[in-house]
Amino acid sequence: MVSFRRILAILLRHLYLLKHSVSRWIDLLYWPTIDLLLWGFVSLYIQQREGSGIVYHFLGALILWNILIRAQQGLAVGFLEDVWARNLLHLFASPLTLLDYVLGLLFFSILKAAVASLLMGCLGVLIFDFNFFAQGLALFNLTFALLLFAWSVGLITIALVLYFGQEAEIFAWALALLFLPFSAVFYPVSVLPPLFQEIAKFVPTSYVFEGMRMVFQAKDVPLLFLFKAYLLILVYLILSVFIFSYSFKLSKVQGKLTKVGE
Repeated sequence: MVSFRRILAILLRHLYLLKHSVSRWIDLLYWPTIDLLLWGFVSLYIQQREGSGIVYHFLGALILWNILIRAQQGLAVGFLEDVWARNLLHLFASPLTLLDYVLGLLFFSILKAAVASLLMGCLGVLIFDFNFFAQGLALFNLTFALLLFAWSVGLITIALVLYFGQEAEIFAWALALLFLPFSAVFYPVSVLPPLFQEIAKFVPTSYVFEGMRMVFQAKDVPLLFLFKAYLLILVYLILSVFIFSYSFKLSKVQGKLTKVGE
């Protein structure tokens, strides 16, 4: 049975880690700020040269991509924190259930994504006169889709670490980047080579970022577009839950759960 107290305990465990760690605050606040300033000024330069509204497309894409990355890493790196501390055995020797643990990490990932997006959104308003949060319900639908996709990638990352051990921890930072070339984050799908365009059809983030450009062009995102994005994300999420559950059960049967991190 799901316990809110146990979920809150997992969330507080990671908040206390964040509270006392300068390096974790740097990762949460410093890199999003640098990304926004760098790409913001580059896009301003391109806009001055070309006379287009490209700056809003770049900044919006950057904020959305950071939401995806922070949510995915909040889940995957949150699990790795327990691996590095050799804490998994102690956690699951308690009444904590697997669902409680995962939900606690999910809430932590939402918190990290919210902090990063609020920071970047405020900087966008102050420095570039760009209000990311004024785009309304359409942008919320796209952002929620990114969160679901980020969690599916995070669950697969945890499954890989459980199965292969700490050698697979690089996927906590690299796995989401595998989707980047096909996600049309900073450019439309139409500029990709034909083979990449076919691959992009099966990458849900490509629909999200194409939809974002429509929103910034004051266009409505077609319902069919959103349907394809959410349908693909649902498939990814179901597969990730199955892979994660199987990997966790296998790690218990083979005794790997107690050895992860050694």
